[in-house]
Amino acid sequence: MNVSDGMNYAPKGKPQPVVKPGEFVFSAVRLDHGHIYGMCNGLTEAGGTLKYVYDPDEKKVEAFLKAFPQAKAARSEEEALGDPETHMIAGAAITSERCALGLRAMNAGKDYFTDKAPFTTLEQLDSAKKAVTETGKKYMVYYAERLHDEGSILAGYIAESGEIGKVVSVTGFGPHRLGAPGRPAWFFEREKYGGILCDIGSHQFEQFLYYAKEEDAVVTSSRIANFDHPEYPELEDFGDAQLTGKNGAAGYFKLDWFTPDGLRTWGDGRMFIQGTKGFIEIRKYVNLASEQNGGGHIFVVNDKGEKYVNAVGVTGYPFFGQLILDCLNRTENAMTQEHAFKAAELSLQAQAKAVRLK
Repeated sequence: MNVSDGMNYAPKGKPQPVVKPGEFVFSAVRLDHGHIYGMCNGLTEAGGTLKYVYDPDEKKVEAFLKAFPQAKAARSEEEALGDPETHMIAGAAITSERCALGLRAMNAGKDYFTDKAPFTTLEQLDSAKKAVTETGKKYMVYYAERLHDEGSILAGYIAESGEIGKVVSVTGFGPHRLGAPGRPAWFFEREKYGGILCDIGSHQFEQFLYYAKEEDAVVTSSRIANFDHPEYPELEDFGDAQLTGKNGAAGYFKLDWFTPDGLRTWGDGRMFIQGTKGFIEIRKYVNLASEQNGGGHIFVVNDKGEKYVNAVGVTGYPFFGQLILDCLNRTENAMTQEHAFKAAELSLQAQAKAVRLK
């Protein structure tokens, strides 16, 4: 998979506009990761108006405009950030540069919506917290594995309903296909991508906090390794972590870059949510060795029995509409700022304390 093919990262749902055209304007700045396509697709489906796009790489802008022809190429970053009509800047910069872009956006009076991971250092996190306080603007994060996956969304509704009792444990598996030839050079530079627990691990920390209804947690152990890619010495192709929530919930997840070519999608992402009265398994992107294509597979077991639900087409992606309304109304219904920052903080702490396996 060539990561420059951004549409691989753009789930499409049923449009659920919450505003009329022109009522919420946003611009895309920095296209270093294909997730920018999913971010912009989600916002436009929710009624957002995409005005400008900017990246120093003209080829990236050209490809983006083919997917979003309604946008206009900005002559500079300043043109997009300084536009008086623009409410929000959506960006997918190189991971280590995402915070700096966010600070510029917030200081320009815009809310900021960044791809995960939002930071590569705790110092960046501290500077973002300070900027949020000083500017009153939002620093929101695209934790796509939950926010842009209907199976994960519906599983959250089921857990919230009490069907499996109180959630006491969350276990996640986030394997990914490396696709090294299609990756940019920065992807293999530790300082720029932040490490595997910081990068794709941020998804898992966010989901633990969400499903377990925890506001904080302690990372009790974490490990990283480069097991099989000596040609990329700064790559971490394996990582795992264990954590305990402030209220006692247990969490564990494992990540890797070992998805085999025989799998029909980029990774067999799974999530297990254990409650006191039952459990939920989410098979996010594929149901192995079955004729069912696509993801959204949910299995629920409790005292009443077993059931299977296919979530595709059921929930849509409500986060984006909620985010738009949050920006307009200064509310926090899509995600609280504290939650977005806490998931990032835990991922950074896990990365910093990780034991390297040899």
